[in-house]
Amino acid sequence: MKLANSTTTAVSLIKASLKRIEETNDWHIFTFVDKDAAIKKAEEIDAKIKKGEPVGRLAGVPYALKANFLSKHRPADASAKILTEFISPIDSTTAEKLEKEGAICVGCVNLDAFAHGSSTENSYYGPTKNSADRSRVAGGSSGGSAVAVALDCVQFATGSDTGGSIRQPASFNGVYGIKPTYGTISRYGVVAMASSLDVIGFFTKSASDLDLLMSITAGQDSKDQTTLPDFYGKDDTQLTKKCIGYVKEFMNSPALDPEIKSALESKLTSLHSMGYETVELSMPTLEYALAAYYIIQPAEVASNLSRYDGVRYGFRSGDLKATDNKTSIDLLFENTRSEGFMRENKRRIMIGNFVLSSGFYDAFFLKAAKARTLIINEFDKAFERVDAILSPVSPNPAFKLGEKVDDPVSMYLEDVMSVPVNLAGLPAVAFPAGKNKAGLPLGLQIIGPRRSDKNLIKITEELV
Repeated sequence: MKLANSTTTAVSLIKASLKRIEETNDWHIFTFVDKDAAIKKAEEIDAKIKKGEPVGRLAGVPYALKANFLSKHRPADASAKILTEFISPIDSTTAEKLEKEGAICVGCVNLDAFAHGSSTENSYYGPTKNSADRSRVAGGSSGGSAVAVALDCVQFATGSDTGGSIRQPASFNGVYGIKPTYGTISRYGVVAMASSLDVIGFFTKSASDLDLLMSITAGQDSKDQTTLPDFYGKDDTQLTKKCIGYVKEFMNSPALDPEIKSALESKLTSLHSMGYETVELSMPTLEYALAAYYIIQPAEVASNLSRYDGVRYGFRSGDLKATDNKTSIDLLFENTRSEGFMRENKRRIMIGNFVLSSGFYDAFFLKAAKARTLIINEFDKAFERVDAILSPVSPNPAFKLGEKVDDPVSMYLEDVMSVPVNLAGLPAVAFPAGKNKAGLPLGLQIIGPRRSDKNLIKITEELV
C-alpha cells in the first residue's frame, strides 16, 4: 500500500485518486465524492509528517466507503431512496479505526439498495458497471467498492458480506476481498441487512493489504455485542495438516462454468507443488444452503427494515390525505414504504414476513435454522481433515447487465457457492485466478474454520 511520507505527499495521493475518479465516471462507481474534505485531511497529514509527528499506518491512503457505512460527514443512504434525506448522528467503528490510522475517505460508492442483490443493479442510483466490460455487472452488493479498487480509484474499499457480497464482486473484478469470521470486525454504524449473517470486510489489490486492514480493524467493540475479542494475529497460525480440501458437489455441478473449474484445478496443482495435500470432500448438506439462506436472510431483512416508516428518519411520502378507509398515519406508513423501497427490498420483506408468520414459522424458518446447524456441523467435520477449503466463489463469471434482473431465482443461484460460508460464520478470502477467453476476471475463494482468517491470507499469498 502506498503511504504518504517524506517523499510522497498525502495531497498528491489524494489528488491522483480524485483524478482517477473523474476518469472512470462512466462506470458509475461513486455516489458521493468528498473532494474538499479529503484534500484538507491530506494537508493535515503532510503537516504532521513535516513536523515529525506520528501519522498512522495508513497515512494519506485514499479509500472508498461502501454507502451503507454511516458517517456524520458524508451521505449514508445505502443507495436506497428511503434513506436519501438521512443524516447520520454517528460514525461507523470501522471508518473511525481506519481514519485514526491516517486513511482518507474520498467518497461513498454504489451498492444494491440496503445491500439486497448480487449485481449492484438494484441501486436507487442505477447500476455500477464491471471493471473489465461495461456491458456486464460489477457483482453485488459491494459492486462499487470492487470496481473502485479494480480501476485504481482508491487503494482499498470497505464492504459488507451477507451471502457473498464482498467475495462475488471481488471475483467479478479481479481483486482481493475478505469475508472475516463472523464478529471479527464491528458492525456498529453499518446499515443492517441480516444481523446473524452480516460481516464487514475489505477489497484490495494484494493479500498483504488485507492483512494490514484486518490488524487495524479487528477487535471487540462495546457498541456491538456480537464482536469477538481480538484474536487476529494472536492465535497460533501454524497450519497443522498442510492439507486443502475441495468440495465434490461444487466441482461436479453442471452449473459450474468450465473455465472456473479449470482455474480451480490449476490452483490445486499449484498447491501440490507447494507441498500441500489436496483432498476431495463430500458435503451433501451444502445443497440446502441456498434454500436455508433465502429463508433466514429475508426473515431478518423484514425485521430490520420494519423501522423505516417515514416517522423517525429518512424519506417521507408527501401524500398523506386521509380517506374513508385510511387515516393519514396509515397512509404515511404505506406510501413511504411503497415509494421508498425498491422492488427487491419489497420482495425480501414479503418473503420474510411470510416465513415468520403464524402457521408458517415451523414449516419454513425453523427448518431453515435446523439446516443451518447441519451445514455448520458439516464444515466442522471437514475441518477435522483439512486446514482450508478451495472453492469457486460463483458458478459463473460476470453476467450481462439486465440478464438476470427480472429473474430473481436465477440471480439468487449466483450465490449458491458463497452463502454456506455466511450461514456457518466462517472466514473466506476471494482472490484473482486469471481471466477467461473473453477477458473476464475469474475468482476463487479459500475458506477456513472460525478464527483462521490470518492463515487464509497466508495461503492466498502463496497461491497468487
